[in-house]
Amino acid sequence: MLAEEFLGATSLPLPIIALRLIGAALLCALLGYEREATNHAAGLRTHMLVGLAAAAYALITLNLVSIYADQGDAIRMDPVRLVEAMTAGVAFLAAGMIFMSQGKVKNLTTGAMMWLSAAIGLAAGNGLWPIALLAALIGLAIITLRHWFPGAED
Repeated sequence: MLAEEFLGATSLPLPIIALRLIGAALLCALLGYEREATNHAAGLRTHMLVGLAAAAYALITLNLVSIYADQGDAIRMDPVRLVEAMTAGVAFLAAGMIFMSQGKVKNLTTGAMMWLSAAIGLAAGNGLWPIALLAALIGLAIITLRHWFPGAED
């Protein structure tokens, strides 16, 4: 009985859930590593956790919708609500990273990357791997190619 509680039925098989959660964390690690390597706030662990949390919320939402799918009008799926909630939550975290020092705004890129990590996590959690992978790779390219532009700052 106790095992059923922890290994109960989910809308997706456990290996797929694990793949989506691990994939989100690893893709976001690409972004977080760059922040860590350049001594910016919110590095590797923060980006991985933001992406993992977003993926977990996506999977929870998919599972809840699956549970109530046969209830007719008892539940209405509005996927935009998940995106709105994740955007608002991560915006709060990202805004906390941004500050002004000596007349210059600091950590704006880090805040934006945290937002991107949440989007990658949502995509991975929903099994939208092309979006998750492309967003991670394009984001990584944007933050690493900034060195090609003289005077570009974070």
